[in-house]
Amino acid sequence: MSCGICSVHRDSEQLEALEIWRSERWLLRHHPLPAPLSGWCLLDSRRHLGGPADFWPEEAREWGLIVQRASQLVKQVSGCDRVYVIAFGEGARHLHLHLIPRFGSDPLTQAWCVADLYRKVERGQRPGADPDLFRSWMTGAREVADALMAGTPNSVER
Repeated sequence: MSCGICSVHRDSEQLEALEIWRSERWLLRHHPLPAPLSGWCLLDSRRHLGGPADFWPEEAREWGLIVQRASQLVKQVSGCDRVYVIAFGEGARHLHLHLIPRFGSDPLTQAWCVADLYRKVERGQRPGADPDLFRSWMTGAREVADALMAGTPNSVER
């Protein structure tokens, strides 16, 4: 089986630049560059599974708390007004939840406009997030990750 998410999880060099936090079952990482926005994160299951319907009981029990804390991290570090939480599972049939900062002052992050932004960056029609802003965002995210994710099950060292 060839899975893009599993490949990212195995690629320690790529993951080193993107990883924010991990536990035994979950991985919080930034979207690879070019990212549509600084702070556009992905919360992955570390085990290959299609979605919540495939959760083991312990994954189901943890999921809400993990999503809440990861969303709080995106909101705190980004300074955004809210965080969109989206999963389609078509690009890769491995659970990866998009956590997208929504800024009330930025119409590009409004509702479905964020999907248009994603496609334009993916096609090279619009530049992605500034790499310096990305690095700064990652530094801030990593500084607060352990405290924000405290109390979630089975955290592991990066």
